[in-house]
Amino acid sequence: MTYNTRNEFCVCFISFLLCPQTEVSKTAISAAAAGIAGLCFVGYCIYFDRKRRSDPHFKSNLRKKRLLAKEHELAARAAKSAFPDFTDQQAVQRFFLQEVQMGESYLEQGDAVRGVEHLANAVVVCGQPTELLNVLQRTLPDPVFEMLIKKLPELGKNLMRRQPPQQPAKQPSSSFGGPVISELDVSDVE
Repeated sequence: MTYNTRNEFCVCFISFLLCPQTEVSKTAISAAAAGIAGLCFVGYCIYFDRKRRSDPHFKSNLRKKRLLAKEHELAARAAKSAFPDFTDQQAVQRFFLQEVQMGESYLEQGDAVRGVEHLANAVVVCGQPTELLNVLQRTLPDPVFEMLIKKLPELGKNLMRRQPPQQPAKQPSSSFGGPVISELDVSDVE
């Protein structure tokens, strides 16, 4: 069939669509719509994948995202670390020894990040942190010791946030042998 004008083609096409003789099932229409939607989605994926791969900063941005996610995860894990009750010296000593052992075992396995995390916890609860840091500086490799030094301020801030403010002692007791300041009553002031 040949059409002389464009209008004849349009009229014939519209009459074909409206003709009751040809019935198109709903499943065929939905299958065609699903196919078109699938093709659009695949095209969308291909377009943005090419755009992503052609970006010169893509790899560096991806590394930065992964590094930030890892830092957030480590910070969250450090914040969740269960420190002992600092009034119970035995619990503090157990925690200290446990953290040192876990830090050493992680470092032996090659997991420096977790090892440093546990050693930093041990340094924070240690009674003599400068001596412990001197020992760790002599025994740890320089990059690991630098990681430890960088971790300590962050851990100290997290610990200070979780500790309730210290209440002054009501009973005068000095284990250091120095002067004891006791509370004054109003009648003591002249």
